[in-house]
Amino acid sequence: MKGTPSFGKMNKGATHIRCRRCGRNAFNAREGYCAACGFGKSRKIRRYSWQNKKINGIRIV
Repeated sequence: MKGTPSFGKMNKGATHIRCRRCGRNAFNAREGYCAACGFGKSRKIRRYSWQNKKINGIRIV
């Protein structure tokens, strides 16, 4: 079946866990990188000019 009944089977565990670098719940456990700060993909902090980013409570400008 597809649709609503299929969504009841999506209980394999958390996709995102807490990140070691930024502390946010954005580290993709399966892929091994953080969606918020880029930890695991890059040494540089994932950052764009249009965003105000906080890493562990410290504002990065």
